[in-house]
Amino acid sequence: MSIRVRFPPSPTGYCHVGTARMAIVNYLFAKKNGGQIVFRSEDTDKERSKKEFEADIIEQLHWLGLGWDEFYRQSERTEIYRKAIHDLIGEGKAYVSEEESKKEPGKMAQVIRLKNPGRTITFTDVVRGDITFDTTELGDFAIARAEDDPLYHLAVVVDDADMGITHVIRGEDHISNTPRQILIQEALGASRPVYAHYPLHLSADRSKLSKRKGDVAVRSYREKGFLSQALLNYLAALGWTPPSGKEILSLTEMIAEFKLEDLHKSGAVFDTEKLRWFNREYLVQLSDDEFTPIAMEWLKKSHTHLSWNESIAAKIIPSLRERISVWSDIETLASEGDLDYFFTAPTLYGKSIPMKKIDIETTQRHLQHIVSVLQNMPAQFSAEEIKSALWDYATTEGRGAVLWPLRYVLSGKDKSPDPFFIASVIGKDEALERVNTGISALLSS
Repeated sequence: MSIRVRFPPSPTGYCHVGTARMAIVNYLFAKKNGGQIVFRSEDTDKERSKKEFEADIIEQLHWLGLGWDEFYRQSERTEIYRKAIHDLIGEGKAYVSEEESKKEPGKMAQVIRLKNPGRTITFTDVVRGDITFDTTELGDFAIARAEDDPLYHLAVVVDDADMGITHVIRGEDHISNTPRQILIQEALGASRPVYAHYPLHLSADRSKLSKRKGDVAVRSYREKGFLSQALLNYLAALGWTPPSGKEILSLTEMIAEFKLEDLHKSGAVFDTEKLRWFNREYLVQLSDDEFTPIAMEWLKKSHTHLSWNESIAAKIIPSLRERISVWSDIETLASEGDLDYFFTAPTLYGKSIPMKKIDIETTQRHLQHIVSVLQNMPAQFSAEEIKSALWDYATTEGRGAVLWPLRYVLSGKDKSPDPFFIASVIGKDEALERVNTGISALLSS
């Protein structure tokens, strides 16, 4: 059997991570089995469907590295649905009913309903096993608002049959749709595809990850600086454990390991911290040539409030590798002032300069020693060079007593990268000026 699956998003909003996960699962299955993928834009909701949403879904799926073999829009297939409706009515399997309009109470409107034989249906789900429904309670359900206006279930079944879809792989929220769709398939004489309904991923409170709860659009994660490979890998891993047990997998490796039968039967929580972990794993794999220009771009746009210095920024970039998990962490560091001291001298408070239980006179002596060491340094020096020049003294006098005030006068912060690195970035003259400013602040406190 030639495998054919579909991506059937409704373009009523930006690409949701749930839409992306659906596409990933279908993509992995199709590629593993040499199958074909159909992208079907289910845009029959005329009020909510928008071209911009369809374009976003296409863009984000491409960004994740996914593709397809065929593309369709339901809005361009009206004649196909019209023929199916005519055939069902002509064969006595559906009928036109005049009913009160739900949108305009008091007015009558046409509704086309399927004649439900009212029997028990069992279908085999690859993930969940046999599932049985008694369709009697569904009654004669609506399949179209008019002969040229099909409802969701009819359009889906007609499309799946016409496009030769062999496997319908989707979230468990569609299980309740399946008996209606099977009844329509049988009425049309269409073959039944193989079904696989995987559990939805959940919010931290284990509720359904809804478009109305939090930030769940793929574009949002992209704008925050998540890498496409990391988001792809994380979404694939939600509710699926590859046989190798590996967490970090390339798309090629995922395809090689993927089996529908390995999908979990219980929902997985969408954990942003775990996604950040995935992203960091990919971030640290970037070469310097890949990492540096992107980090520089984020750093520059985050420091519009300061006097920008390209050479200073270039020296900071290597340290950012150790401090970030996603590109927007650079923005966060900047907004919290955690990088300002590289570009401009901090405001110092004399009482904050000495380490606890170390008196002013002792601290002054240590800073004076640092001044004498810096004066003998070249204009530019490495962190290792200044560390080597100060380390023996700091070890003898007490590293905290010496290095705490140095850190503070250079950064104005209780926490920062080590003072040797800061000094190497800002250079001899600026470091000397800050240490001398610290001595003055210390003496006037």
